[in-house]
Amino acid sequence: MNKWDLIVDSEPGVGSWNMAVDEFLFHSLGNEAAHTVLRFYSWKNPTVSIGYSQKAEDIVDMEFCRLKGIDIVRRITGGKLVLHSDEVTYSLVSSDNDTFPPTVGDSYRQVSEALMVGLREMGLNPCLAQVPPEEYAREHRLCFSYPARNEVEVSGKKIIGSAQKRFGPKFIQHGLIPLKDNEKLLRSVALSKEKEKIQMISLSQALGKDVDFDWTVSILCAGISDYFDADLKVRILTQEEKKAIRYIQKERYTDPGWTFGTGG
Repeated sequence: MNKWDLIVDSEPGVGSWNMAVDEFLFHSLGNEAAHTVLRFYSWKNPTVSIGYSQKAEDIVDMEFCRLKGIDIVRRITGGKLVLHSDEVTYSLVSSDNDTFPPTVGDSYRQVSEALMVGLREMGLNPCLAQVPPEEYAREHRLCFSYPARNEVEVSGKKIIGSAQKRFGPKFIQHGLIPLKDNEKLLRSVALSKEKEKIQMISLSQALGKDVDFDWTVSILCAGISDYFDADLKVRILTQEEKKAIRYIQKERYTDPGWTFGTGG
């Protein structure tokens, strides 16, 4: 049985903190012993996150976000604009090349399949999406415009959006499961607004009932544990680790040069 760390943040975090924790966990993976950390978290404020290579001014209505108090962060992973609000966010970092395939596509699909186990336990019938239209990859679309290849959809609509980054034998994949419908606000934070096609469904919509963070996380954890034969051991970040995370938060995720630049 695989031994994994499990971090469940009981309190919602601001966007800069959430991204700093994910980056810290990714870079803290050693190059010798295989190690995997699964984390679940939520967001204190509605927050727009953009992919590493995106430029905020090209896709985000920054004046609307400023007036409404919506935060903006840039991820270290790729992908497209996402609005984080009323959701469960997961991240998985690993250096275990025995468990995970060595390519982005194959490991991405594997994580999606594991998440689907939990969705099936909830009573849903999820499936992996096929290749989206060519223009989706080229244009400044929203993450939930189309399900990308091997993302998870229900009834033809995306229910989990994810992105992955690899560095040698290590990778990070994080993504979100919306608990409630936020399509109206999602359209409002995007410059494209009414032109934007959105194909998303929240977990509450798919199930026909309201669900919360704790219930969702518990079932997703059980599904991931079953799929990977993983023993999830709860991990609490130490004060020393939190100090290192605060440094990353300050140096990168609260830096306008990082957030509103071009991602390097």
